[in-house]
Amino acid sequence: MSRVLVYTSPAKGHLFPLVPTLEELRRRGHQVSVCTLASEVARLEALGFAAHPIAPAIEAREIDDWKASSPPAALAAACRTFVDRGQHEVADLRASIARESPDVLFTDVNCWGAAAAAEQSGLPWATFAPYFLPVRGAGVPPWGMGLTPATGPLGRLRDAALWRVVNHLYDRALPALNAVRSAAGVAPLSHVADVATRPPCVLAYTAEPFEYPRAWPQHVHFVGPGLWEPPAQATVVSLPADERPLVLVTCSTEFQNDGALIEVALQALAEEPVQVVATTASVDPALFRAPPNARVERFLPHGPLLQRAAAVVCHGGMGITQKALSAGVPVCVVPFGRDQLEVARHVEHCGAGARLPPKKLTAARLRAAVRDTLTRKPQAQRIAEAFRQAGGAPAAAGHLERLAARR
Repeated sequence: MSRVLVYTSPAKGHLFPLVPTLEELRRRGHQVSVCTLASEVARLEALGFAAHPIAPAIEAREIDDWKASSPPAALAAACRTFVDRGQHEVADLRASIARESPDVLFTDVNCWGAAAAAEQSGLPWATFAPYFLPVRGAGVPPWGMGLTPATGPLGRLRDAALWRVVNHLYDRALPALNAVRSAAGVAPLSHVADVATRPPCVLAYTAEPFEYPRAWPQHVHFVGPGLWEPPAQATVVSLPADERPLVLVTCSTEFQNDGALIEVALQALAEEPVQVVATTASVDPALFRAPPNARVERFLPHGPLLQRAAAVVCHGGMGITQKALSAGVPVCVVPFGRDQLEVARHVEHCGAGARLPPKKLTAARLRAAVRDTLTRKPQAQRIAEAFRQAGGAPAAAGHLERLAARR
């Protein structure tokens, strides 16, 4: 039996995918403790895990990339956030190690300071990534720009040039990141993107062919999505009997000013032969007026809705996108930022839905995109099967057990 210490960033979208892995580890007899955002400590304790809040200063540094005027500016803002948080994570993780005496560490890919502390600790450690990894490969476009894969000489030239541009944008944060690493007592990195593959074990919570196939480092393991959501306040989502297809529309749980998606979707689908359920998450539902075929709530459990859904319209967060695809439900993505540009392009590339840039978001265009998405169920089911084949929580727990056994 091993003691596993898990350390997450202050994001529910990074914590929730881990829960099935944590439950599988416990089922196998391991002790699991989790350091995470304060609002989720009681929930984890109710699930039977030891849990503690991360340092308040980490949560106080909110991610503000949604304010940026362009994708490069948003990337720079996100990097600044991770460096600023990292300055507090080193001491925070060390205090957790002293308290828990773990045998293995499992850290969030966005916790750059925690990664440095884990590396310096001498303990076996792994990183989890709930989104696509910035790893170069033949025929793979540069990470974060949402470009379609290109082949042939021109495609190779484009990718070689733009990967350099992306690394340059990332590496603006390199001096600050390496200052955090130096203070923690570990070697500097050559590129900021190396933080994603530096750990001796990386668990990626997705799978090919949703992720672009390439030659991966041997220590990178794809386990498929982590599918979990908090127990519903009501065990059943009560919807009126309706023969029309159900379309689920949802925003990001982390505020990024994406309420326009709900507003335009309600307009676009008001006269369509569908039933609409919209969950606004970080946006106030009182801002929207629902037409007769729609229901608007801040939160509803997505699992029961996906059992009935014919399509999902969303911002392209990996959580809702992979949850929908795992249920064989196609997705229409309107990406507002962060990794969502990549998610939208991956959905389009694998044929499991449609992509609509937010600058082109109109009722007419969204209506057409949803109609197209409703025809994509066979492709979504193909991705669902690939996710099942990746192994899920048992595969993730197995990799962590093998890591712990190296000690």
